[in-house]
Amino acid sequence: MRNLAFVLLISGLPGITLLAQPIFLNNASFEDGAQDATVPSGWFGCQLGSTPDILPGQWGVYQPAEDGDTYVGLITREDGTWESIGQRLSAPLKKNDCYTLTLFLSHSDNYETYNGDLQLRIYGGATKCQQAQVLFESPVIRQARWEEYEIEFFVKQDVHYLVFEAYHPHQGRAYRGNILIDGISPIEKCTRAMLD
Repeated sequence: MRNLAFVLLISGLPGITLLAQPIFLNNASFEDGAQDATVPSGWFGCQLGSTPDILPGQWGVYQPAEDGDTYVGLITREDGTWESIGQRLSAPLKKNDCYTLTLFLSHSDNYETYNGDLQLRIYGGATKCQQAQVLFESPVIRQARWEEYEIEFFVKQDVHYLVFEAYHPHQGRAYRGNILIDGISPIEKCTRAMLD
């Protein structure tokens, strides 16, 4: 009881803000049975008739996971179609706030014939699969090893959903490509935003 009283006292002081609780994504490392054309549990597909793959072990991709046993692979096609997945957040990202997260990205040179290099785009929206704001656009991912990316972004409107999309980096030229995603961290408020 003494600790609770101390927290209440501190939170009531001017200029003191308690650290915001992180927002955990459901199944953030895409753990599920490896299978092609399957959305990992806790996620939903955002492109009609186009679903991701849970890897390794499908389409010639055998690279070990960075976090846990499995990860997700998203592809693009020469007809201009692509794959994306999304999730409703357990708590909204608030307008005008800064947030940060980390995730691991990679590329496979052996994804059947879907071997082109891609970017990852992350969108935020108010409704399922809505792409109201681009929150992050990765560099072109060429490396076969897992690389960790730290993302920091500001939210222009309240965000209830995130979408992760395989994206062609070359305007006007669709082709077969892939991007691999694993180990998404909890979403946290930026440290500097908390000190304001």
